[in-house]
This record gives sequence, C-alpha cells and structure tokens, in this order.
Amino acid sequence: QLQLVESGGGLVQPGGSLRLSCAASGLTFEDYAIGWFRQAPGKERERISCISSSGSSTYYADSVKGRFAIARDNAKNTVYLQMNSLKPEDTAVYYCAFSGPFGASCPVGFDEYEYWGQGTQVAVSS
Repeated sequence: QLQLVESGGGLVQPGGSLRLSCAASGLTFEDYAIGWFRQAPGKERERISCISSSGSSTYYADSVKGRFAIARDNAKNTVYLQMNSLKPEDTAVYYCAFSGPFGASCPVGFDEYEYWGQGTQVAVSS
C-alpha cells in the first residue's frame, strides 16, 4: 500500500523556521528522486527543491535558495524540507513528489513525478 504522509506545516511568523517531513511506505524509497513543490492560491505549482535518488544532486529555486534545505534519510524512508528565514510569500500548500524510479536525477516538470503527498499548509504571517 503506497503512502506518502506529509507533516510539519503550520503557522509561523516571518523570519521563523519550519521543517516539513514526507514519510513514504509501499515503495523502494532509494529508487526515487524526490521534489518539493508548493502552490499558493491563484498561482502555478512551483518546484522549489529536488534531491536525486542517490542524494548526490540537489536543486533549489532562486526564490528559496539559501533559506531552504532538502535532505533524505533512506533508513527512515523520509525526505525533509528545512525552511528558514520564512517570508509571507512562502505561504502555500507544500507537496512532496516522487519521480518514476530510475528516471531523471531531478525532473523539471510536475508531470514527471509519479506520486504525490497530500499537501501540508504553511502560513507565514505576523
């Protein structure tokens, strides 16, 4: 039974931090590149980070570079997104997404990801 369970979202003040988690089951975790996407109301879904199946390659969108960090723990079948120095414009629903196994290191498009988490809300506001 394949499951991707996200957690860690919530309300935080500007400048604060959150760590999102995405725990996977029912798949071979180490075979997948994993992305983090976000979508704010009225905006397109945005790829903000990705990590390759091996963990050797990472990607960050310019909007989050230097503030966010992606990591994966293969022993726990979990991928994390550490978010620091949060801004109001980071407010969105955040999704983890798993690419097809043995595919590209970090796919660009959302249509290249096979499995998606349920989303977790992040709100950054005073």
